This record gives sequence, structure tokens and C-alpha cells, in this order.
Amino acid sequence: MDLQHFNHDLLAFLQASPTPFHAVEEMARRLQAAGFTPLQEADDWAALQTPYKHYIIRNGSSIVAINGANQSPVSSGFRMMGAHTDSPCLKVKPQPEQNNQGYFQLGVEVYGGALLNPWFDRDLSLAGRVSYQNEAGQVCSSLINFERAIASIPSLAIHLDREANSKRSINAQKDIPPILMRSEDKSADFRAILLTELKRQQPLIKAEKILDYELSFYDVQPPAVIGFNQDFIASARLDNLLSCYVGLQSLLTTDEQNCVLVCNDHEEIGSQSAAGAQGPMLKSVLRRLLASEADFVRAMDCSMMISIDNAHGVHPNYADKHDGNHGPLLNQGAVIKINANQRYASNSETSSLFRSWCEAAEQPVQTFVVRTDMSCGSTIGPITASELGVKTVDIGVPTFAMHSIRELAGSLDAYSLYKVLQVFNRAETVSVN
Repeated sequence: MDLQHFNHDLLAFLQASPTPFHAVEEMARRLQAAGFTPLQEADDWAALQTPYKHYIIRNGSSIVAINGANQSPVSSGFRMMGAHTDSPCLKVKPQPEQNNQGYFQLGVEVYGGALLNPWFDRDLSLAGRVSYQNEAGQVCSSLINFERAIASIPSLAIHLDREANSKRSINAQKDIPPILMRSEDKSADFRAILLTELKRQQPLIKAEKILDYELSFYDVQPPAVIGFNQDFIASARLDNLLSCYVGLQSLLTTDEQNCVLVCNDHEEIGSQSAAGAQGPMLKSVLRRLLASEADFVRAMDCSMMISIDNAHGVHPNYADKHDGNHGPLLNQGAVIKINANQRYASNSETSSLFRSWCEAAEQPVQTFVVRTDMSCGSTIGPITASELGVKTVDIGVPTFAMHSIRELAGSLDAYSLYKVLQVFNRAETVSVN
């Protein structure tokens, strides 16, 4: 796959994935097209024989895909790649209906560390998972995506807030409920609106009543390659669906070793859930592939995890927010993320191994360390390392405007990382002598 094809397909993946549920559905579709088959956690896996290609989904929002080679993982280990499916957003509350001044609005919660200012004056749609009761009285779930722009959060005019450019603050309770329509009907029922839309999208499911939902607003502006020289990729949810895509493509194009891709939900809110990295999903899947606890420990000792999550590129207007020697540049390669307090799981050996694979792939590599006087974010890397006891390196593609409704990455970096991960997935050993 060349760079142009890779980026075009990346944009298609981003467009198809407005929520973690849709991202996992799209990954499963691509995995099935490549010959992977689903495994259910409730099934007996004792009859699995190598080589195999399977994937496991939990909560509809987290996925583990395994490309099992002929080598025993006890002696050769797993080549693991990890990312997350969720992004900061606005989620609809359970009883969201608001009717103010004749406008119908929906109350929302802020999910994760969202940068709120860019959510104003955007064309918004809704997507997510809906649970309903069908005509037989069964409780079922389905994905829904309005796709079209159905809402907006208009800014207050500068004439009414003369200090907006210098002192504007946002009250998340009262300032951000999106406006959907003009309506004097104070009895308007959002669940009834959902039921109508669900029936329109999927007339065969015979839904009778909406029971509950997990829905998020998103910007309908499609992802694009932009810039005078096409230097950048602009899109929502680059953090961290870009990493999910790169990991997926790497898994699908290498099968010499036992390769694993895990994409967890709930990273943006701490990962502490049944489907999050702090939950048991990945460990339980890997443990079931091995005959004993001793085999699991031996396999982990010769395995490695590459935790892939976007890195902060040095912004030319805010360069002083970076350590002077550690400002990653867009289109200059993947970034090794280092933190002395283990907010990232990289150490000198795992970062050295990653550098060696970059060299083998003839791809550039950079380093990020947060300013010593600033706090540092984290990833699934330290969590997965502590859960599995596996050596781990934290890396990512440099990005601007992280956690905004629209982020910016370099148009060369995702493809460059893909080339490095192909080398990693083929590596005969992931150990330092």
C-alpha cells in the first residue's frame, strides 16, 4: 500500500467511526474481509489450533484481534500493539430534553478532557448505540448514526460579550446544550425522535420502544488532507483512531509472528472499566490462549507491547509549552514518549528496540518529554504493562489541537509508523541481549 492509498483509506476509516461502537464495527468488518473470524468469550477455546486469525469484542466498543502464527508464544512471545477507541466528546444525558425560548435542546455531559471552545458554531450530528424493545418483548441493541447535521451550539455574539476574546469561560452545564430545532412543544420526547430515526434506518428490526442509549455529538465535516502542499491530515478523533487504523493495517499485512492488536474504550476517562485497559479483557484473552499460568508468564517475558497514542507536536505559536530539546515536529516521524514518573511505560531498553526498528524501516524517530514544570498525561501503556508484566514502549504520531473537535496530524507520519510496525511484527526477537 502506497502513501496516497494509505491516507485515503485512513480518511475513510475516520469517517466511518464517529463513536467507539462504530470504530469497532468498522475494524471487525475489515478483519472479517481479511479472513479473521469472531470468537465469543463465552465459548470454549480449547480446540483452537494455529495458525488462526480471530477477534474478540467486548461491550461493542473494545476489540482484541489475534494473528496466531505457527510459533509457540511460550518461546516466541506476542508482538502487541495497543490503542484506544474513545475520544473526548459531548454525550447526551439520560433525560436530556430542554425547551428554552422556543428552542428544543439536549442536555449533554462532557466526556473526557474535551477542548470545549471549538465545539461552538460547528455542524453537529449524533451517533452511538441504542437499546430497544422489539415487538416480541426482547431487549436488543443497534448502532445509529444520524449522519446529517442536526444541531449546533451557537456562540454568543461579540456585541453581547465584549470580553469574549480575553476573558471568555465556558460553563459546561448551561453554555453547551446543542440546539436541534424550533419547537414550542414542551412535551417533546427525545426517545420518540430516536425511535423514528431507528425505524427509518433499520425498518426490519421492528423496534417498539427505546429503553436507553449511549449517544455522542460529532462534527459532520469530513476528514481531509489539507495544506498548501498537502502536508496535513485534519479530522475529528485523530486521538486515537489514527493509531487504531495504523495498528490494524500493520496486523493485516504481517503474519510471521504471533501478533495482537488491542483497542480499548474508556482511555480518556481513566481506563477503569470492563472494556478499558485497566479491566481484564486483554489478559483474559491471552491467558486462554496458553495452557497454564506458567506458560503465560513465559510468553509475557518474550513479548512486547507498543502503546500507540498521539503525541503533542510543538506548535509554532506556543513553542514555549515544550521542553526546548524535545519538541516533536509533524512529518518527522513517530515519537517515543518518555516520563521519569512512569506516566509513559517506555524505558531505555524498549525505546532502544523501537529506535532499531525505525532504523530497519528507514523511518525517522523523535522523542517527547514534557516540560519539568508541567504535568504529564498518560496512556494505556503503563496500565497494560502493569496488568500483564510485559515490556512496553509508548509512542505516537505528533499532533496539534489534541482533544479539540478537529485535530491536525502530518500526512506522512501515520504511513511512516505503519512501516515501523511492520518491522516490529516480523521481528524474531523483542529482547535486549
